[in-house]
Formats: sequence, C-alpha cells, structure tokens
Amino acid sequence: MALKTFVKISNVNNLSDARYCAGMYVNLMGFSLEENSEYYVSPTAFKEITDWLSGLKYVAEFHISHPDQILETLQQYEGFDYIQVKEKFHLQLLQNSGYGLIYNYTIQEVGDWEDILSFSKSLDTHKVMLNLEAEGSIQLQKEEWNHIKELSESCEVLLGFGFDENNVEEILNYTGVRGISMKGGHEISPGIKDFDELADILEALEVED
Repeated sequence: MALKTFVKISNVNNLSDARYCAGMYVNLMGFSLEENSEYYVSPTAFKEITDWLSGLKYVAEFHISHPDQILETLQQYEGFDYIQVKEKFHLQLLQNSGYGLIYNYTIQEVGDWEDILSFSKSLDTHKVMLNLEAEGSIQLQKEEWNHIKELSESCEVLLGFGFDENNVEEILNYTGVRGISMKGGHEISPGIKDFDELADILEALEVED
C-alpha cells in the first residue's frame, strides 16, 4: 500500500491517530512539544506512541518557543528529524541545528499571498519546507490555485487547507505542491477516535493495487 502524494499529519497526541496514519504510510508525523498546547506530548508519551511505529519521520512542532528553548526541549526526546516553527527569524537561528526545517505560514484572508510569495525563494535557498495553512474556515477558490502553483515553483509546499477527498487529486496535479498536511486530534475516549475526514482523504489518495 502507498499514497499518491507526500503527507504530513500534525498535532498527533494519541496512539489511535499514530497507528492509523502510519498504517496508511504517511511520510511525516508532527507532535507539539510546547507544554501550553492542548496537543502537548511529553517525552514519555512520545516514546510510548512511537515505539509502536516504523517507516516514517517525526516533526517537533513549535509556535512561540525561542530556538534556544526548542533545542533544550529536544534534548529530552529521541527520534525527531524535523523542527517546524511559525517565526521567520527562528529559521535562521536553527539553520545549523542538524534538523530539517519546516516553516508554518498561515494565510489570514483570501488574497493574502504577497508576503509568502516574496519569501518563498529564501525558503528554497535554505532547504526549508513550507507548511501552508489558512485562518479559520478560508476556502481555497479555484482562482487561488495559481498562487499555490507559483509558490510550489519556488519552494517545497505542503498544502494544509482547501481540499477534500473529492478535489485533492485535482489540486495536487494542478498546483504541483510537494504534498498535503492535515491535523490529528483528541480521542473521544481512550482507543476511540473520530477521524472520518482525515481518513476519507487518505483513502482517496491510496494507490490501487
């Protein structure tokens, strides 16, 4: 079994999500390492989850932490390959950290592309992957696909909004993005997880035998 595109899953904090996504052959699995996050995963929990997994790489996800704190936090964990941050200036400070870097950028409103388009070539120069998200419930209109295509011509893009199981392949083919990113979430109760939308998209991307 395999998927038709590169896939990153964020906010993983339970074994149900982790085992399902690993079984679907996602490429990257992200864990929040900031204690103030509702999705925070402790070093003990991270080890307990990842001991069950194989064949994928892990992303340490941060929103506000300074790079010094990020590197100090990572000393408590084993197995991370990438660091994801939201602050531009943190990228430069982490450039020689030994980890792959992902820049998480959020589109605030439809048409808000100028900033990230101007910065995208710098991301490519420094081998930084772009994880592109959107504020609230912004929908990716078809005329916006050209901006995504322009971005993907400048750097590696993981698209994190605007698609569903019905249009994801069309968007991937048109824009040329590296892949997509989606979010996990909380278990309803231990071992019980409602991830219907995530599952629908992954199943739509399965390569048929």
